[in-house]
Amino acid sequence: MQTNLADFIRTTPDGIEADAILRKCVHCGFCTATCPTYQVLGDELDGPRGRIYLIKQVLEGRPATRATQVHLDRCLTCRNCESTCPSGVQYARLADIGRRVVEQQVPRPPAQRLLRTVLKETLPRKWLFGPAMKTGQMLRPLLPQALKDKVPAPRPAGDWPRRRHVRKMLMLEGCVQPSMSPNINAATARVFDAAGVQIVTARRAGCCGAIRWHLNDADGGRDDMRRNIDAWWPYLEQGVDTILINASGCGAMIKEYGHLLEDDPAYAAKAAQVSKAAKDVSEVLPQFEARLLEKLAGRESGERVAYHPPCTLQHGQQIRGKVEALLRAAGVDVELCADSHLCCGSAGTYSVLHAPMATRLRDDKLARLEATGAQRIVSANVGCITHLQSGTATPVEHWIELLDRVLA
Repeated sequence: MQTNLADFIRTTPDGIEADAILRKCVHCGFCTATCPTYQVLGDELDGPRGRIYLIKQVLEGRPATRATQVHLDRCLTCRNCESTCPSGVQYARLADIGRRVVEQQVPRPPAQRLLRTVLKETLPRKWLFGPAMKTGQMLRPLLPQALKDKVPAPRPAGDWPRRRHVRKMLMLEGCVQPSMSPNINAATARVFDAAGVQIVTARRAGCCGAIRWHLNDADGGRDDMRRNIDAWWPYLEQGVDTILINASGCGAMIKEYGHLLEDDPAYAAKAAQVSKAAKDVSEVLPQFEARLLEKLAGRESGERVAYHPPCTLQHGQQIRGKVEALLRAAGVDVELCADSHLCCGSAGTYSVLHAPMATRLRDDKLARLEATGAQRIVSANVGCITHLQSGTATPVEHWIELLDRVLA
């Protein structure tokens, strides 16, 4: 794709990166075949190729419009298109750049500004979100359905293992997960305890930065990244070599720290090391499979399970097949549904900002998952789990919780 970026961005880091990405696109359209919003709406401008053209026009100096903003907002950033693209177009990075430029040019309606501000100032702060979630759970029977869908029923936190091990790994607790699904972190610690690894957490670590970053608050997102790096750095200096992540949305973000802070002289080298240390639980557990299988001898879950691989795992981190292999090795009858590559509609704050589309995608995904005959659905990201559970009576949980029960 030929480009002629405008002076306001041409020589900036964003402009240089955007130009390189745009020039990789060959207009083939393969991406439209796997884009969830294009599949539903059938509009070229609601597919990756059309959005790339919109971003190109804005970066070349054509003023953005409200329609431009709407089409870019409707993108889930599921990155399915990146898995499909034969040319290696890094669409998500281009979309981030384009959205920020459009945000500067097109004022949002007051209600939208308020909602986006509430989301980016509340969700990343555990001391705000935790009490709010607890209150919502207490009042859950009285809430309207739209709110009830966002407030999962309370779940027990589970016990944290007390044994000490020579091998230690850091784990990100997350910002919303401890309140929405507290057992995920405890189950992860128990599974690794069974593998002979002690899980430690850094008290000052918090939101990975994804919430603010994807709401076009780049400065706030980078502040979250720097805070986490400061919290983790003493552990890395002491020899801890793995930052374990059990929320794939956070994992996809932390693996980008090195890129997103590469122009920050105070943090670039540290950010690169943090990104290298960041691992999804499904990447790490296979090295302990033999030890775990000894404990699992003769045990089976007795359930048929459907696995929903989050977009942030299969497309964002390009990790496929590992979860299913671990569960099958543990004696779990697990399978993928038809079109397992498609997004469930959660996509971080997307399900709040674009509820009708998110609900449509959720219901389509659940229909395929339930067609497997599964008695339980498992996934690898708290957002997907909560979103899917809001549309079905079939239990939905993190796959590490299932593995923890099989090990118990």
